[in-house]
Amino acid sequence: MLDDLALPRTDAAQVRPLVGKGSEHLIRAVLDRASASRQSVAKTEKDGRSQSVFDSAWERYQSHYLAVNGQNAHVFPGVIEGLEAMRASDLRLACLTNKPTAFAVSLLASKGLAGYFSHVFGGDAFERKKPDPLPLLKTCEALGTSPSRTLMVGDSSNDAAAARAAGCPVVLVTYGYNHGEPVREVDADGFLDSLSELSTVFGFGVARPTRNGSTAT
Repeated sequence: MLDDLALPRTDAAQVRPLVGKGSEHLIRAVLDRASASRQSVAKTEKDGRSQSVFDSAWERYQSHYLAVNGQNAHVFPGVIEGLEAMRASDLRLACLTNKPTAFAVSLLASKGLAGYFSHVFGGDAFERKKPDPLPLLKTCEALGTSPSRTLMVGDSSNDAAAARAAGCPVVLVTYGYNHGEPVREVDADGFLDSLSELSTVFGFGVARPTRNGSTAT
C-alpha cells in the first residue's frame, strides 16, 4: 500500500501495536507515520489532501489484504478444542471483530472456523467499533442473550473495555494483539493461555479433538 502511494515503507514491529482498533485506524496511523518521516504532515493537512490520500490508501489496502488474507495466519493451539467444547455444550457463538466483515468471513472460512459461529460482525457492521459497547450489545441481541450472560473472549484492552461498558463478563487469552502492552495488566475477569482452558474454568463440555483427530495450528 505504501509503495503504491510512493510513501516510505514501515515494518511489522511498528505496525503490530497499531492492530486491533479497526482497519481505518490502522491505515491512518501508518499514513501519519509515513508522512511524518517525510516531514509532510503539515502540508498534507493544509492542502486538504489527507482524505484523498486515505481514500487511495483504503482502496489499495483492501485489494492487497484480500489477495493474501489468511495466507500467513495460523490457528493458535487449543482453539479448535475450545470451540468444539463450546459447540458440544450448545453454546451460541458469534465472532465480533474490528476488521471489515468481508475480511473476517473469508479468513474464518479459509481456516475452517466459519461453521462454529452463527454470526460474524466486523467493524463495518455497526455505527461504532470496539471499545464502544454498541457492537457487543448488538451482538448480544443477535444471539438472543443478555449481556450479563454473554461471555466476551478477547485478547486486548479494546475487548475488555467494550465488555465492561456493555456489562459482559470478559476473559482474555494471553496471545494475540494488545497494542504492544502486557495483556495481564488489562482489567479482565480472567486470563487463558489456551482457549481449551475455557471448559475447565467454566465447567462446560469436554474438550475434544476435531473430527479427523487433528488440531489446527
